[in-house]
Amino acid sequence: MASPDFSLLTKRRFAPLFVVQFLGAFNDNVLKFALLFLANFGVHRTGLSGEMLATVSTGIFILPYFLFSAIGGQTADAIDKRILIRWIKAAEIAIMAVALVGFAIGSIATLLVCLFLMGLHSTIFGPVKYSILPQHLGHHEMMGGTGLIEAGTFLAILGGQLLAGVLAPWEAGLAATGLACVGFAASLAIPPAPPSGKQHRIDWNVFRGTADILRTARRDRLVVLSILGISWFFAAGAVLVSEFAPLVSGTLGGSKAVVTLFLLVFSTAIAIGSLTVNRLLRGEVSARYVPLSAAVMGGCMIDLWASTHGFQVRTAGLDIAHFFAAAGSWHILIGLAGISFAGGMFIVPLYAILSTATPAAERSRMIAANNIANSIVTVLVVIVATAMIALGSDVPGVIGMLGVATLGVALVLRGMPRRGSL
Repeated sequence: MASPDFSLLTKRRFAPLFVVQFLGAFNDNVLKFALLFLANFGVHRTGLSGEMLATVSTGIFILPYFLFSAIGGQTADAIDKRILIRWIKAAEIAIMAVALVGFAIGSIATLLVCLFLMGLHSTIFGPVKYSILPQHLGHHEMMGGTGLIEAGTFLAILGGQLLAGVLAPWEAGLAATGLACVGFAASLAIPPAPPSGKQHRIDWNVFRGTADILRTARRDRLVVLSILGISWFFAAGAVLVSEFAPLVSGTLGGSKAVVTLFLLVFSTAIAIGSLTVNRLLRGEVSARYVPLSAAVMGGCMIDLWASTHGFQVRTAGLDIAHFFAAAGSWHILIGLAGISFAGGMFIVPLYAILSTATPAAERSRMIAANNIANSIVTVLVVIVATAMIALGSDVPGVIGMLGVATLGVALVLRGMPRRGSL
């Protein structure tokens, strides 16, 4: 397969899942970015700076991944994934209804609670989303299907962020609640996906279940390195995107429209990268381009640090036209696009490897192990970023730190097996 198989979008074994995950990612970002826009461009009473609230909200969203991923993975391996997805989407309707109240009254505290609950929603949905693909797709369709899922996810992220920036908060909440209902309707069309192999009892002890899943994941070096790469991408991307609003409003002196421009460039470029890597690999599940993509990401982050750190603010509240006219603005956007495109090239093969390199009966638990590792790495990065900001560093300094660390990840992944037929 030389290019993404867009015909999958017409098939019942893929299309409903695509719609479900697209709308879930969309709503995650409506909630998070409406909160960040309120903090950076509106009136709020939290006592936290925009920069600090950005990192705190990221940590709140990620916390459920650490606490509940083990239960989510075990549950997805124990029952029909179609049924579990329906339960998850029904819960999303309730969460977004509460968020609608938070938007209407302008309560950041209520929105932070809903952000935690949407993090829990994503924690349970993540193992299902990736482990169901090998049950409904052929091996030759895995790279194409995974590429479409990732491209769709980041376009959904863009859509949610754009909606949060152009609508009043309560209107964004109303739209998100309606889309949660559409997502539930789409979940009803997903074909059956029964458990594979021996049934495992769900261990409700969070810490014991987490330790058991992590021990299982350590058996395969390729799986371990894939989880490491995905975790770093997840952590660095979460912190980077959450800092767009304070970067634009503070360092660059821009308006909400410029934040929207950053989100447009980031999400579009990462979607293009997600589809491009499948074309280069011709559908082969391979880590061939992973180390190079990580190195390009790291280099572009360092370049973005330099270009934003030296940006001269002459007028506050720049709109898009005035930002484009400012010296150094194109350099910043090209660096951001480079990070994003390389990120799409980086993440799709890793998820495809993780989905196909593990036994079917353990697949959801391996995705859960990945989510646990994601949460641990993200929390550590959030702590470092928060400490840097508390000690006086600016957002470009945080981006530079991420770039140097990403180069280190590229070096580690140089030893990753390139095997393709998994």
